[in-house]
Amino acid sequence: MIPVEVADVTPAWLSEALDADVAAVEVVDRHSGTTGRARLALTYGSGTSLPSAVFVKLAPFDERQRRFVDLVGLGVAEARFYRDLAFDVPVRIPEVLHASLDDDGRYVMLLEDLIASDCAFASPHDDDIADVAGRIVDELARLHARFWEAPALTAGLGWVSEGHRLGFGGGGPFIQRAVDRFADDMPPAFRRLGELYVAETPGIAELFEARPHTLAHGDPHLGNLFVDRGRPGFYDWGMVMRRAGMWDVAYVICNGLPQEVRRAHEREWIDRYRAGLAREGVQLAADVAWEQYRLFAVYAWSSATSTAGVGSRWQPEAYGRQGMEAATTAIDDLDSIGLIESLLGSAR
Repeated sequence: MIPVEVADVTPAWLSEALDADVAAVEVVDRHSGTTGRARLALTYGSGTSLPSAVFVKLAPFDERQRRFVDLVGLGVAEARFYRDLAFDVPVRIPEVLHASLDDDGRYVMLLEDLIASDCAFASPHDDDIADVAGRIVDELARLHARFWEAPALTAGLGWVSEGHRLGFGGGGPFIQRAVDRFADDMPPAFRRLGELYVAETPGIAELFEARPHTLAHGDPHLGNLFVDRGRPGFYDWGMVMRRAGMWDVAYVICNGLPQEVRRAHEREWIDRYRAGLAREGVQLAADVAWEQYRLFAVYAWSSATSTAGVGSRWQPEAYGRQGMEAATTAIDDLDSIGLIESLLGSAR
């Protein structure tokens, strides 16, 4: 059986999952968000090269959150990524010790404990955040080049574009809730984009389908990234999807970085991303990259704004509020609203 609670992750279950003699397990830490998470210390009954510290992801502990995640399909998508796709991505991710799911929507992942591996976790307030962001862009170029317009994205990997989780690209009702809560305290661009977004949700979602497509992480904000000896890595793959590569780039840059850092480096980073693609034999025109950056800044805004709009249902409200404020400034700087209006007008 696939465990649903941390208590179900017993020595017997671990022994079978890891193909090793696990004599005892201790829960070092546990918390719940869009998945349930726990750090475990394992004691083995005989010699093994497996780590003594592991990280387990399974269904959220809160019943309401569990129903939401089941409906959206985040946990199933992430377990499938770690089971079926992780071996083929050219970026640093947590080592996969076990990943499984069943036809009833249950899932579990046993992953490398990044804390035990001495990995670091970037903060927007770090002195070197601009350098880290540049290296994240390099890694995204490496990931995206591997799957650039790959036929597998619509064949064997077609599941990356399945599920209600892709509805996050719409999210009109969540945006309306955020407008009602926050618009009076935000710059005018917030209300302007919020009202446009609610009125034009289907059209904007169609614009978000812009090509060329690749494999996108889908949610690469700093809270889903780590740094291993200077190299950025990516975890929380529940939003993995088929999108244009600039989807991820705009998300990293516009959703949470300090505004003065973004303004100083965004064009440099986009050129760096294009150069990274070019090293892998992929060409992305400068004008296309810049327009898509401005377009997908709107998704970075909608994701953060939707999250803030539902309070602490998906993550602590302060995190969503921080991303919402940063992304609002970005879409204002970039005149993303004017671009959306122009593109919607051209599509009619």
